[in-house]
Amino acid sequence: MAEHKMVIKNAKYTTDGIDTDINVNIKATIAGVEMFVPLDTANRHYAEILKQVADGDITIEEAN
Repeated sequence: MAEHKMVIKNAKYTTDGIDTDINVNIKATIAGVEMFVPLDTANRHYAEILKQVADGDITIEEAN
């Protein structure tokens, strides 16, 4: 059975707006839906983002 990866695009860290040195989420388009993904390894979307970064499939842009 073929493995289906989540299609993740435009991954970018976001901050809380007060302390711009602390990332709180990743804003990304996942399967065509814009999401704010918490930096929590228990979150399936975050776990998949980390996997795809490790595999070299995507990168996460730094927050502004």
